[in-house]
This record gives sequence, C-alpha cells and structure tokens, in this order.
Amino acid sequence: MEGKIMKIMKFNTVKAGIAAMALLGAVSCTEIAFGDKFLGDAPESSGSTLETMFSSQYYADQVLTRAYQGLPYGLTYRNSSGTNVFRFGVNPLECISDLCQGMFSGNQNASAQSDYYTGALSAGTVSSIDAYLFGSSDWTTVKYALIYLENVDKVPDMSEAEKLGRKAEAKVVLAVAYFNMLRNVGGIPWITHSIGTDDSMHFPRETFAKSVDNIVKLLDEAVAEPNLEWKWDDNNDGRMSRAGAMALKFKVLQFAASPMFNSDVKWHPQADEYTCYGNYDAARWQAAADAGKAFFNEVNRRGEYALIRATADNPAAYRAAYRRAYYNRGGSETLISIRKGGYGSDVYGADSEASIYTTRLSIGPTLNYVDMFAWANGDEFPENFNWENPNRQPFFDDDGQTLTRDPRLYENVAVPGDVYFNGNSVPTYFGHPSKQQSTTGFLVMKFMLQTANDRRNVLVHWPHTRMAEIMLGYAEVLNEVNGGPDREAYDMVNNVRARVGLNKLPDGMSQEQFREAVLRERACELGFEEVRWFDLIRWNRVEDFRKTLYGLEITMKKGEASDNAKNFTYKKVALPNQRAWATNWDSKWFLSPIPQTEINKKYGMTQNPGW
Repeated sequence: MEGKIMKIMKFNTVKAGIAAMALLGAVSCTEIAFGDKFLGDAPESSGSTLETMFSSQYYADQVLTRAYQGLPYGLTYRNSSGTNVFRFGVNPLECISDLCQGMFSGNQNASAQSDYYTGALSAGTVSSIDAYLFGSSDWTTVKYALIYLENVDKVPDMSEAEKLGRKAEAKVVLAVAYFNMLRNVGGIPWITHSIGTDDSMHFPRETFAKSVDNIVKLLDEAVAEPNLEWKWDDNNDGRMSRAGAMALKFKVLQFAASPMFNSDVKWHPQADEYTCYGNYDAARWQAAADAGKAFFNEVNRRGEYALIRATADNPAAYRAAYRRAYYNRGGSETLISIRKGGYGSDVYGADSEASIYTTRLSIGPTLNYVDMFAWANGDEFPENFNWENPNRQPFFDDDGQTLTRDPRLYENVAVPGDVYFNGNSVPTYFGHPSKQQSTTGFLVMKFMLQTANDRRNVLVHWPHTRMAEIMLGYAEVLNEVNGGPDREAYDMVNNVRARVGLNKLPDGMSQEQFREAVLRERACELGFEEVRWFDLIRWNRVEDFRKTLYGLEITMKKGEASDNAKNFTYKKVALPNQRAWATNWDSKWFLSPIPQTEINKKYGMTQNPGW
C-alpha cells in the first residue's frame, strides 16, 4: 500500500444495538478493482481521526471503497486471509428456486438441504450461510457510505465537481444495499447518518412504502447530479453510474409494483405495512413503466449501452456473445458491476478454483429448468417431451457437435456430451469414468465455464444489473400497464432472443401468455444471476415452489468412448430430497426471517410474517 497503512477511526461506532454496523477488521487492498486499477487501498481498523481520513482524496477514496466492498455478491470468493467466503454455503440462490438442486451434505452446502428443503429454518437458527442474513454486510456498506457523504466536503484536493459526483456515486451504493435488504426482508430501518456514541439506539422499521420511496429518492438525487458519469471509462469501470442508477430505479419500482406487495389480497395472513402496501394501485405499475421509459430514452439519446451481439450467425458465436454479456467486465451491457477481487483472490483464483469446482459437482440444475429452453430456432420445447424415446436429439445433433437448443442452455447448464470446466466431458452419465453420483444429470456451467482458456485474463465480477434484465423487465411492466403486450414490449423480448438466434415470439399473445413467456425468458437469460428467486416471490408463484422437481438418469450407448460419449439414453426421474414445500407450503418463505438476536436488541426491527 505504498508504505501507508490507514486506520479507520474510532468515531461513530455503534455502541450496542446494530452489531452488524460495528467496525470490521482488516481488509486487503486487493479486494476490489475498478477497471484494471484499484480504487485506493481499503481501510483497516482502529486508530486515526476524521481529519486524517479526509485529508486527501487518496484516503477518502478508501472509505468509499469500503462501502463498495459490502455490496451483494453472488459468487464464492476468497478474502484477504485466504478463506473461502460463502454467502449461502456454496449454493447459488437458484438452489431454493425451481431451477437448481443442492445435493451436497457437507457443512458448506448443507443449509439448502437442512434448512430449506426440510422446512426447518427458523428465526432462531438463521445463520451466515443461509440465503439471507439480515444485519450482515449491507449495514457495512450503509455505514461507510454515510461516513463518506458526511465528510467528503472536507477533502482539500478534490474539486467541487468531483465531490458532487462522488456523493452521487455513494448514494447509488447506498441504494443498492438498501434494495438488497428490501427484496429479502421488506421494510427496513432507515439510517440517515453515521451513528455516534451519543446517539439513541432507536431505529424503527420503516413501512414497505416508505422504504421504497427512500431508495427511489436516493436514486433520483444521484441521477439529477450532472457530475455523475453516465458511463465510466475503462480505468474506472465498476463505479456506480447514472445509467446504473436509472436502471436500479426501474428494478426497485418493478419489484414494488408486483402482486406480492401491490395487491388487495395480502400475500400472508400476517402481512402488514412493513411487508406490503396493503392495497392495489395501478399507478405503481405506471411508475415503473415511466422509469423504464426514462432509462431507454436516455440510452437512445446517449448511447454507449446496448446488448452485446454475436460476431457471426452461428451457435458458437451466439454462445460467445451471451458469455461476454454476463461474464466479462466492462462492455456495453453491464449497468451495475460488483467486484470482490482480481487474480488469485476471486472465484477463479489459482488457490481456490479446485475446491469450488469440487463443491459445484454436487449442485445440479433441474430438468424443469432445462425444459424451459427452446429449440435452437426458438420454437418451444414440448412439455410432454418423451425422454425415454425422443423423436429428435435433445442437446446435440447426431454429429455430437451441432446444438439443437437455445445456446443459452449450454452456457447456464453443463449437459451430457458437452465440455466442462477443465476441457473434459461433462461427468454426469453412467459409464463415465468420473461419474458424479449425486447430480441431477446436469451441472452448473454459468461462471464455471468450459476450459481454463475461457477464464484466462478475465477478472470475474458479479453482473448485478445488465441491459437484458432491464429490457425483459420493461416488457413485463408494459404488459401489465397496457393489459397485454404492445409492440414495444414484443421488441424488447425479441431483441434479447435475437442475440442468440431465436425467432420472435408469436404475435397475438394474451396478457397472461406474454407474462409467462417473459418470466421464462428471464429464467433462460438470467439463470444463476439471482433473478429467478425474486421473480417467483414477487409474482406469488406458489405452484413453482410446490411442483415436483425432476432430473435425468443418463447412460451412454454401447460403443461410445466412456470419457467422451456423444450418444445417450435418458430416463426422467423425480429428484430425491423433494422439498417440504411441495406438501407443506407456507408463504412466509417469500421473505427471510429476521434473526431473533436482532429482534432482541430492541432498536426497532420487527419479525417478518409467519416467522
């Protein structure tokens, strides 16, 4: 760190109530990167003063960096001590949706099985490796962002324009953290200033409506600031931008307008003003539509953001374009990018990739998910497809090379006959020398990729928000506002499909048909990007939590090379460890429980319905 070690001051610590906001320990200066350069060194604990911390831009940037470091991140990574950091064991969030099944019994992965599939999770048992822990890193982001906002004006070597731009940036960071809390637990305590030792530890929970309004206000203030960049250059890529703020505003309003919250019928008998609006108002859908329109008008006016397109008209090029869209930093598609590290410290660091690969062998996408993907031309894959006696090849043509399905299937799911991770064949079929006995017949391909060359010289990131998500979301909102799809809604979806060579959706769809098509499209496009779970809850998709989940038993045909088979027989099977939800569903699962330890602190947080 150029011989300088900064110590975070002892000021403004939370004295008793919100333990998650207490100062954290040392953080490596390599844990966050913008572009190919670091945004200053991350601060470490104890010691200095406000005056020192904000005596220069170099030091002030460390505080803002620390705020960034608490943002939600969906991949396993290594922290500064070399320890794997698991947010939900090693499960992607999709493991509690219909897209994926966690099947590993070890303690790094057991929370999906032991807490969710059995229905055993309670407010007294929720832990740091469950799907969401209220009072974790979100409050770290809030604390450091507020410290920055309150003190950046003191920095002598920053222009007024720089300070205004950085303040707007910090407000977007705050909004991301608060939105993460909102969509997991509903209304939240709203902290307006960094907490001093003399502050009263009273932070009452805001209503759902007020929480939404507060987040939108932060984003409106950021968007209105002309010194916030619309899109950053390569050296600063990863900072919050005006485009990201506008996209996030749309996501917040889309989420809030959805039936779980925006309905005359409560989603749970105990639902209250902290977890829904309590009534239906079409104006909420219109507000989301207005935000989407404003975003796309600005994109059309300013440019710089667009879907990444294929360089050729063939499946390999479609796969490559889709991969660049979700995997690569920078580019024209990512609107909010969250970073945890560079080479050697992120999900594909040389010291961690083997262990992550091994644990991912025990996580399997479901056949239910695989069946969502269309044929390669865009025609729907039939619900009643005869797997035991198929009338056409479900993954590759007889040559074993030509894709028969939507190219995004192969980027999200490792299917039999394809190459996986280390350049070898996908080891999920009987007859493979390294057959994985506990899989669904499939493995996760998203973010794992096929070969070391695919991962070489690419700094991984978490694509929190990208253009395809906003396009599909805007199509959904237009469908609700207009009572059915208009031409703009169709165009949004068809443009996303065209990127991977699929044909257009048929004209004349009803509102319900189009809604279903968009939700399926979002699952196919945004799989393993933590979108499906929130789509299911905000639309009250009880049937998707209760349905039977399936996999395939796959056996290579005689005469095939055991380690590189291309021809198989299939048997559709119900997965073991079917979830208790199938017969004992309770809508309380739509929101996460608040740990009882947080309730006991009596600063104002209340328990969620049913917990």
